[in-house]
Amino acid sequence: MQLGRNVFLLLVLCMSSAGVTQPRGIVQVADVGDEPEWVIAIHGGAGDTLRSEVSAEQDAGMRAALVESLQAGAAVLSAGGVGIDAIEAALTVLEDSPLFNAGRGAVLDEHGNARHDASIMRGEDRAAGAIAGSSRIRNPISAAKAVMEQTQNVLLSGDGADWFASEQGLEIVDPIWFETEARRRSLQKNREQSDGPTASSEFTKSSESYYGTVGAVVLDTHGNIAAGTTTGGRTNKRFGRIGDTPIIGAGTYAANESCAVSATGHGEYFMRWTVARDICARVEYKEETLEDAARFVVLDTLMPKQGYGAVITLDPKANVVFVTSTAHLKRGVMSSKSDARVAVFSDEEMR
Repeated sequence: MQLGRNVFLLLVLCMSSAGVTQPRGIVQVADVGDEPEWVIAIHGGAGDTLRSEVSAEQDAGMRAALVESLQAGAAVLSAGGVGIDAIEAALTVLEDSPLFNAGRGAVLDEHGNARHDASIMRGEDRAAGAIAGSSRIRNPISAAKAVMEQTQNVLLSGDGADWFASEQGLEIVDPIWFETEARRRSLQKNREQSDGPTASSEFTKSSESYYGTVGAVVLDTHGNIAAGTTTGGRTNKRFGRIGDTPIIGAGTYAANESCAVSATGHGEYFMRWTVARDICARVEYKEETLEDAARFVVLDTLMPKQGYGAVITLDPKANVVFVTSTAHLKRGVMSSKSDARVAVFSDEEMR
């Protein structure tokens, strides 16, 4: 296990439209202490927003929410709870925050509605659950977990997902509850700048790209790993569009034999290259390190094809690696041996 360091590898430099050099292709190996009993790592999305586009209030709010999320997951893990419960606790915090593209803060589609996708996976038996295109579930990650635990299915969508969540006693809200003023402004701005829903991008250089998908990976005290991801997708997305987040093996994957992965990025690329599963397969079958596998898939494979984004990864030995090809990756890590540390921009250390 790699200890005592936060490592940054600046693999590519890209000039922004503002003439400021932005790091692209960053690998960070997180220090979680010596043989921790449990570990949690989270992300709040990736994108190419510049520091100059982020207000001090936004920055502080993001960091505070990331810390709160880590602490919620850590409370479950330190009490001996299982990984999927810790993921639910951590991601519920971010879903309830309007600062992230999930739950309450979800972006709006071409019809002006919020549509949510979420998934969760358990490493010891590869059990998984997901929901897609829901519009009424307050906390989609809880619905994904319920699909895994209460059905023999993996993925439920649309009204079926909403109906199932209601049957399970999960909180159902009016769809208008998700339509914040900030998201309405973002939708209008995107419509003015693009030629239609297919032209919109999570990684256009605008303040809207500052907000992103959220996810978590954990190692619990029982030695098992798990992963979960939840999102609102892309601003002005085509009605019915589903990204990588609810697709097991694309946006989320966990197996005790290899690793746990939660992804954020241009979902169509992450689906086509089955990013989460490919990273874990390289660890399991090629016996690559977690760092090498994640770097190869995200930076050597996707980035040359304009498939930008990021992953957070964790293996059963408590190695934690963050890899991103974007200027910011909101992220954090905490363990039984280390306090909560967070960062927003890709070229800064977590602290």
